[in-house]
Amino acid sequence: MKWVNNELGPLPVLSWCAVPEEGALRQVANLANHPMLFRQVALMPDCHVGYGMPIGGVIACADAIIPNAVGVDIGCGMGAVQTDCPAAAITPRQVAAILEGVRRGVPLGEGHAHNRPQAWDGLDARAGDWPGGIDRGGWELAYRNLGTLGGGNHFIELQRGDDGLAWLMVHSGSRNLGLRIANHYHRLALRLNEQCRAFIPDKELAYLPVDTAEGQAYIRDMQFALEYARENRRRIMAVFKAAVAHVLRGVQFTREVNIHHNYAAFETHFGRQAWIHRKGATSAQAGETGIIPGSMGTASYIVEGLGNPDSFRSCSHGAGRTMGRLEACRRLSKAECDQAMAGIVFDGWKPAHGRFGRGPARGGGGYDLEEAPQAYKDIEEVLAAELDLVKPLVRLLPLGVLKG
Repeated sequence: MKWVNNELGPLPVLSWCAVPEEGALRQVANLANHPMLFRQVALMPDCHVGYGMPIGGVIACADAIIPNAVGVDIGCGMGAVQTDCPAAAITPRQVAAILEGVRRGVPLGEGHAHNRPQAWDGLDARAGDWPGGIDRGGWELAYRNLGTLGGGNHFIELQRGDDGLAWLMVHSGSRNLGLRIANHYHRLALRLNEQCRAFIPDKELAYLPVDTAEGQAYIRDMQFALEYARENRRRIMAVFKAAVAHVLRGVQFTREVNIHHNYAAFETHFGRQAWIHRKGATSAQAGETGIIPGSMGTASYIVEGLGNPDSFRSCSHGAGRTMGRLEACRRLSKAECDQAMAGIVFDGWKPAHGRFGRGPARGGGGYDLEEAPQAYKDIEEVLAAELDLVKPLVRLLPLGVLKG
């Protein structure tokens, strides 16, 4: 842990992030003054500004749940698979062939879905009982979005581990389904808080009492979005494994992990049951296997949780941004970003026209550089800051990357 602050509000703030950005600190102060939180606020080393609550934050609520403390991409998370194939034996041409195979089976990018609905019993079970915020169009889209990557920082990556083996990694979530659920219940929480004149330090932190019909409905729909997100990653990984098996004949898949990092779970901490909100944070129970990815050009880690109670037995979910998306496109150049990706098979940088308003973004030569490695914190520093939360097991370096 880097520091403890007892002066931001009634609750102390425990931070594994040495210097949070100013906007994140304002959000932390709001959390420290929130009437429904208890014990403390925990900041992970990848902390940066989010909606209402910093990404890389962990809080506990005994009698309430805060939709924006879960996040808009409910169930966003990571999947990783270990193979028995020596990474040194894989050529760049084979990496490119594997990524091409994945590209044929997984729609990439925001707004890209399957042409036809995808069958899943989990969706069928909610037919006629749609989650809050879902209309017919949203429900039909949920069927077509299943097994798609999405945009932003979501990725599919072939990696070489320091165990000598090739690994597969996927980052994706609940897509449009989770976004609609999150926004619906945040609006509902705002109305309820206004009606009962509840004090909230920031409207983005509106809450739902868990003993209300609205609170129970959110919990049910959040759980559904978590199941959807897990199935989404499983399907993407199935396509990924098939592409790897087609190119690397005889490969075996020996170990698999599939975890969330935007969710709330009912757990016991400090002798009290509470809804632990992990927004851009993952569970790190003692002995639990986790995944902490870096940027598309840097290392990722398979880790083991140490069960540190001070973090509500949690750890970071990744490296965390140092630049906003627009800032990265304005400040970075294509040449320096190309250099950061040297030796890694990827599709290159897409044009930024229309991405941030009219015309190309200034800087970057008109390229979309929002996911460049330089836009993220140093993953080695992030990991070093939380060695009291996790133990590194395998260090993974990218061989090839697909981004949304």
